[in-house]
Amino acid sequence: MKAHVDQDTCIGCGLCPSIAPSVFEMNDEGKANEIVDEVPAGDEDAAKEAESSCPVNAIECK
Repeated sequence: MKAHVDQDTCIGCGLCPSIAPSVFEMNDEGKANEIVDEVPAGDEDAAKEAESSCPVNAIECK
């Protein structure tokens, strides 16, 4: 599974790195970005939770 954060949509709320810190982090611009090419198998549920929790639907996991 891959995770992607749309930088144009992200509002920098910080929810995704708090839910899935091994997949997402906040960058220097104050927006979230993915930090792995492939979501580790044990973190897929957390990545999907971050996707569904994003208030502006900026995350896509597939």
